[in-house]
Amino acid sequence: MTDSAERIPTVMGALRSPRMLKTEVLAGLVVALALIPEAIAFSIIAGVDPRVGLFASFTMAVSIAFLGGRPAMISAGTGAIALVIAPVAKQYGLDYFIATVILAGVFQVIFGVLGVARLMRFIPRSVMVGFVNALAILIFTSQFPALIGVPWLVYPLVAVGLLIMFLLPRITSVVPAPLVAIVLLTVATVVFTLNVPDVGDEGELPSSLPALLIPDVSLNLETLSIIAPYALAMAIVGLLESLLTAKLVDDVTDTHSNKTRESWGQGAANVITGFFGGMGGCAMVGQTMINVKASGARTRISTFLAGVFLLILVVGLGDVVALIPMAALAAVMIMVAIGTMDWHSISPKTLRRMPKSETAVMLATVVVTVATHNLAYGVVVGVVTAMVLFARRVAHLTEVVDVAHPNEDTRIYAVKGELFFASSNDLVYQFDYAGDPKNIVIDLSGAHVWDASTVATLDAITTKYEAKGKRAVIVGLDAASAQRHVRLTGQLSGGH
Repeated sequence: MTDSAERIPTVMGALRSPRMLKTEVLAGLVVALALIPEAIAFSIIAGVDPRVGLFASFTMAVSIAFLGGRPAMISAGTGAIALVIAPVAKQYGLDYFIATVILAGVFQVIFGVLGVARLMRFIPRSVMVGFVNALAILIFTSQFPALIGVPWLVYPLVAVGLLIMFLLPRITSVVPAPLVAIVLLTVATVVFTLNVPDVGDEGELPSSLPALLIPDVSLNLETLSIIAPYALAMAIVGLLESLLTAKLVDDVTDTHSNKTRESWGQGAANVITGFFGGMGGCAMVGQTMINVKASGARTRISTFLAGVFLLILVVGLGDVVALIPMAALAAVMIMVAIGTMDWHSISPKTLRRMPKSETAVMLATVVVTVATHNLAYGVVVGVVTAMVLFARRVAHLTEVVDVAHPNEDTRIYAVKGELFFASSNDLVYQFDYAGDPKNIVIDLSGAHVWDASTVATLDAITTKYEAKGKRAVIVGLDAASAQRHVRLTGQLSGGH
């Protein structure tokens, strides 16, 4: 069977196919238009000039198009990154802010080289489902500023935009529906001089190209002590969000991507972004879904062109871009939120069939992510919840059975299940130390010893029998369990 990675469309394949190339070009244009207001908004969150966010989105997209491991994924300045490093700009100024971005990129490169992407295998499916659903909610709620306290004309514009994106794909897929919606709504607001909020109201667009910037900070331990904690937090949040988004795109496109390359690629892109005065960033789920799901892009061409079009639009066509109504972009993002939500996971039929522990993990991920607006917090809480519930479930699968009495002086117990800290702690209470005969055989052929806690518990059991003048022996250990038992038994002070 052909590896799924071989089915990923290549850049050369797209360049040779007019149909694919058109899809990639138009997708890049739609994403660029959607990036502009978000980049400005994230700059405001970070407490820096809008140009810092716009330049970051340009350099991140262009850099990751060459360096990243997930084709068609969009990286740019994000709200999660803005929230993490905003205190640096507020307390220490732009130079320290940029230095933090560069150091975070260095950390990400190191993490990538060390193979941190392999940790993705420990994220359960229920956490991924929660991650996706939380993203859909955040994408939707992030449009509230464009929908609350605005002129009433905004609402029919949003409704028309949604209608276009819902109906047009049923008629033709020649042009991406989001692009058609943006263009038609912009033309309508200009022709009929509708007084509604537009991109120009979000902030001043840059009029020049980004230039190389060396942050004016002292290279000493004092500077490192200031920026390192924020840089480390940014590196972790950025990598987590990027790797989860990459996995999401893998699922949507039924292809495989290189997560290790994506890890160090994100770091290198952040270093480049920092040296061009950008605020740094990571993968953007909303824009990635616009690119992959709504527009049908599959190669690095769309990612590269999203950055190029963004720069051309804000620097060369800023006056035109400023006329785009925020209602059009809000409609696009609402449609993305609807498409991102895993509706099957929250249907009554699925919830009735799904184990309660799986649903609890999904809900914990969603609630924490939405409450904190931080995907990293949500995923960490989800993974920890999954681990605790799994340990609790496995612990209850361990049992001690009185299986045989060969003679009046001997009793054989069989222990079955997986023995680790959660399941073995209660094991010591499941034997009748006072009532048992002189010789006790504990058969572990149906169990496996996983950790030192279990060895300490077994030591405690034999010690309790010895205190009663009786002899207990452990038999039936498999090779790995026996090796662990021999190495640790008698060496763990304090019994159990």
